[in-house]
Amino acid sequence: MLAQVAGLALLSALSPTVLLVTAVYLGSARPLHTTLSYLAGAVAMSTAIAVVVVTALRGAGLARPDFHTARFDLRLGLGLLLVVIGIALVALLLRPRPAETARAGGTPRIVSRMIADPSPHSAFGVGLLVFGPGVTFLAALEVIATYGAGIELTTLAVVLAVVITVVPVWLPLALYVITPGRTERGMKAFNGWLRVHGVAVLAAAMIVAGAFIAATASAA
Repeated sequence: MLAQVAGLALLSALSPTVLLVTAVYLGSARPLHTTLSYLAGAVAMSTAIAVVVVTALRGAGLARPDFHTARFDLRLGLGLLLVVIGIALVALLLRPRPAETARAGGTPRIVSRMIADPSPHSAFGVGLLVFGPGVTFLAALEVIATYGAGIELTTLAVVLAVVITVVPVWLPLALYVITPGRTERGMKAFNGWLRVHGVAVLAAAMIVAGAFIAATASAA
């Protein structure tokens, strides 16, 4: 169970928007305070979603052995939805896009506006917004909720899912603390690459995650 949760959470972490915001904040005037606030918002939102979803699915009885068909349908549906979203992104990628949109790498406009003037206060809100419910993260929570484990293993799995999901924030932050100059230069270069290839990365992550979830539906 933990391996499946870790894999799905890792796929959930492959978000160009999350990485792009991290790169912007680490290059801001107050990189540590701003990125820490962003991380706090990310952890708060991810944890809240995890608690609500796992509690709701457990309360609905989906962990019971006689609910195998419902678990199969739910997981297969999540997987197919991700694949469809990924294919739609590929189609979008193949269409000509305005230069401004291409440079933004698919970043939502509201996020672009909020990170235009980075500050610790707005960064917390961006963390809440960017780490809203995602299909891949929800799939990881579905695995946790329907496994039927005890409170200790369930708590460990939730913590693991949250920690891995927010790795695009805390890992660059940790590297910045150790080697600020090198990390800032690397993140700026990565930021430029991500603005060009972000949609392609997101599409690939969606399709891979959806295929994985659909393939494991029978094990639900």
